[in-house]
Amino acid sequence: MVDSCAELEPRHRKKVPVYVVPLRISCQDKDYNDGEDIFAKDVYKRLEKGELPKTSLPDMIRVAETLDRIKADGYERVIALPLSSGLSGTHNMIRLQCEEHKDLTTVVFDTCSGAIPLGGIVLQLWEDIQEGMSWEELVEQRAPHLLKNNFPFFSVDTLEYLQKGGRIGKITALAGTLLSIKPIITFAPDGQLVNVAKVRGRKQVQGKLIELVKEHVGDHRDFNLLVANGGAEEEMKQLKKDLMAAIPGCRHIWDSHIDATLSVYIGSGVLGACIQLLD
Repeated sequence: MVDSCAELEPRHRKKVPVYVVPLRISCQDKDYNDGEDIFAKDVYKRLEKGELPKTSLPDMIRVAETLDRIKADGYERVIALPLSSGLSGTHNMIRLQCEEHKDLTTVVFDTCSGAIPLGGIVLQLWEDIQEGMSWEELVEQRAPHLLKNNFPFFSVDTLEYLQKGGRIGKITALAGTLLSIKPIITFAPDGQLVNVAKVRGRKQVQGKLIELVKEHVGDHRDFNLLVANGGAEEEMKQLKKDLMAAIPGCRHIWDSHIDATLSVYIGSGVLGACIQLLD
């Protein structure tokens, strides 16, 4: 079970027993459910018009109903991977709801991450399950290893929405906005956001993302690559191609779009890349 900040496209979820609870987005006209009746492209349009939507936790009843549905569908055990507790209270809500469902065995991880790493973890865990990995190994070894060994990096065009939305975290103020300085951001160990690099001009973003991902390959031979975008589809396609050329031999490379909730804080023009070490 994940929330809507795990970047899983419909094609990823096909034939995979993943249950998604949507975060809520409050706009000037009404409230919406992320990934159901509002999407990133809708958020971009609102931001361009000067509106700043607000986000909130998933509906508590919706979380409880999702757990009920999991049980009704015949499952007995649940791995929950919500958005980082450093950015949202979703983790705590899901944890409390899981504790109420005594008829299910649940393990709720504080992922200290979000977006493409979480989607990649879900897909890799499902592959491990299909290959016969035991529950104990999944929750005691595999999932913690994947959470510890995901290294995501993404570039935003502006820090404006992170600042306005109060999600600036540990990102330091960047001087030189007029010189087109683009920050490269990742997750700190506590799950907040931190900038790890900056480049001048958008053309340098892709090269820097590849460089940062490549630094984590080392002697590893078993890994997945992930790319994502928010309003930068063609650039993501090129990034995917260049990333595979620079770091050959991945088990999978998955691509996805940034969800509506995160788009409230990072706007459009977002590119991201991640490596998931498996060995």
